[in-house]
Amino acid sequence: MRYYGLKNKLLITVSVLVICSGLLISLMVSQRYSNSLLEAAAAQAENIAHSIVLESTDKILINDMVALQKMLDHHIRSNPQISYLFIVKDGEILAHTFLEGIPASLINVNQVKGSDQFRLKEIASTEGDKYLDIAWPIFAGKAGVLRMGYSEEPYRQKLTKLWTQMIGITLVILFLSITITLIFVRRVTRPLAELAEATSRIDEGEVGVRVKADGRDEVGKLANSFNQMVARMEDYTHKLKKQTTELERANHQTRISCDIVKELGALRTLNEIGAHLIIRFKSIFRCERMMLLIFNETRDVLFALMELETKSFIEPEIIQNTFAALKGLTKFELMEKNEFRPPLIPAEFQGASPQAVITFSGEAQLFGALIVACEGNCKCNKDDFAIVDLILSQCAGSIRRAVMHEEELGKLQSRIGKETGFAGIVGKDHKMQLIFKAIEDIAPTDATVLIQGESGTGKELVAKAIHDLSPRKDHPFVVVNCSAYPSTLLESELFGHEKGAFTGAIRRKSGRFEQADRGTLFLDEIGEIPPSAQIKLLRILQTKKFERLGGEKTVSVDVRIIAATNKELEQEVKRAHFREDLYYRLNVIPLYLPPLRERGNDTILLARHFLSRFVAEQGKEIEEFSPEAIRLLLNYHWPGNVRELENTVEHVTVLAKGKRVEISDLPPSVLQSRDPLSGAARLANIVEHEIRLLEETLERCGWNKKMAAEQLGISRTTLYTKLKKYQIQKPTSH
Repeated sequence: MRYYGLKNKLLITVSVLVICSGLLISLMVSQRYSNSLLEAAAAQAENIAHSIVLESTDKILINDMVALQKMLDHHIRSNPQISYLFIVKDGEILAHTFLEGIPASLINVNQVKGSDQFRLKEIASTEGDKYLDIAWPIFAGKAGVLRMGYSEEPYRQKLTKLWTQMIGITLVILFLSITITLIFVRRVTRPLAELAEATSRIDEGEVGVRVKADGRDEVGKLANSFNQMVARMEDYTHKLKKQTTELERANHQTRISCDIVKELGALRTLNEIGAHLIIRFKSIFRCERMMLLIFNETRDVLFALMELETKSFIEPEIIQNTFAALKGLTKFELMEKNEFRPPLIPAEFQGASPQAVITFSGEAQLFGALIVACEGNCKCNKDDFAIVDLILSQCAGSIRRAVMHEEELGKLQSRIGKETGFAGIVGKDHKMQLIFKAIEDIAPTDATVLIQGESGTGKELVAKAIHDLSPRKDHPFVVVNCSAYPSTLLESELFGHEKGAFTGAIRRKSGRFEQADRGTLFLDEIGEIPPSAQIKLLRILQTKKFERLGGEKTVSVDVRIIAATNKELEQEVKRAHFREDLYYRLNVIPLYLPPLRERGNDTILLARHFLSRFVAEQGKEIEEFSPEAIRLLLNYHWPGNVRELENTVEHVTVLAKGKRVEISDLPPSVLQSRDPLSGAARLANIVEHEIRLLEETLERCGWNKKMAAEQLGISRTTLYTKLKKYQIQKPTSH
């Protein structure tokens, strides 16, 4: 494989750019020049043809063919660009300038369409010569048609000459560009070549290599930087020879730290992260009793993480005393006098002496500490402290995210801890609050209400709430599921029947309208009623009167109608499946119940409500949903809405074994929504957090990159790499 140097690459690039630019310019110029030449040729040909037509008119009209032929011969001799002339009339050639006869194919190649219009057409001969062929009617076509061939050759010669000139200019520019580039490249690449050679010599093991640094330009600065870098490398290499053992130990510590950070990436909760870190730290310190103290961002909560449990303290005195004690310590130290006592630490920690404390920071603020209750034969050393300090520094971001997640769950649980409902309906979402307000306004009236919404959203509960808050609350609330009866029985169910009205009618029966007299009739699934029942229902809504099946007596009732459907009745009307007049009679007060997936945190509120109910019914001791279970319940789509959620909670109440509902207790349909922030979404969250952390730290340090790198616990090289990767730049001041 052949490798090209920088000089060759620059020369090739410049040559390609110049040639391509020259070709492009030549094409553009020649195209425009060609168009202008052709236009000029066409105009000149038209003028000549017009003058010949005028001269030919009289000669043809007086039938002087000899003079006509002489005139054509004269024009063909006097103008070399005219290739041929002939006059055709009614298919007969009157005169022509061809020596060997007119080509038969030329006669019909250009025909005029009108008697007063000439026609210009570009044609080519069998030898490849191109002509502008003009067909011009003589004396409005009555004296024949003049045909003239005008050669394009002179104009094409001019175009070829232009191409030759453009190529010459391009070659001159190319020569000048290559010459200038050679001078420039030689000046630029000579120091770079020296740098490359010096680098190769260093790579071969040669020491004391230096390059000559001339000038104050960028190349000179690069040479100075190279010399300084080589000097530092030599010094660093000299030190490395003395610290090989320490380097291997540090490498081992780094691998352990990276492994732990990688493992923490798969953990979510603060409890899991704390337990995992303590287990790994036990293998380093060889001490069994240790715990992590973590402050939240506002320092109003202190988390105590142990292997088997996690505690949180909100008492200001405990938090302030702990923070003051930790702030006064160095990075890590052994304290002979125990500063931390129960209830912050377990009782068995108090007798240990000394207590080893390793503090760590997050975003330049004290974030927490690891407390190790050392035993009498404690073997902890500074190297152990150093690796744990490195691990805690690298894991600070993961721990902080877990603390924020824990706080968010706590806030969510506190927001939904107190159930808020309305007339038996549980819900705190804004959409439900609007529904509750509408119920309060609707209930005192007798207006007909149409409740629409997906199946399982609680339409019957809303209808019952309207009834219970209305002046009719002491009278019957009758429910009719219109989809549960065939069309032959629905009318009997609604309006009743007389004895003998149909086979099996052995006595008179009151319909649901009579049963709901002075009360409320709830017609569920109103979109399912047949057309015959729709007509009778429309009549009773208008008159409050009806006749039983098989009866002649008119019955009057005082009933409030509330209808519900999971269909879009307006679309059913357009499809002629539902009467338009009945739809407008029912749709006096429309209510739309939102699906559960649009009700935000009402999912957990309802889940807790159902859990307390089923726990009481089944005599179990389940207290709460686990954070992971809550996350899955919030992520699930709930196509069956509240009814599906109720069945799901009953399912987990039966299967749960402990005091919390875990992920394993949930049904398979809910488990399918597990881990919504996996893959690209989780990576996007991590990148977003890292960018925000870098920008905030740089802003706090006044964009001093050395100071920012120290606060972040990374090298300046790593910081520069991340700034370049995320394209973070200091904002310009205006």
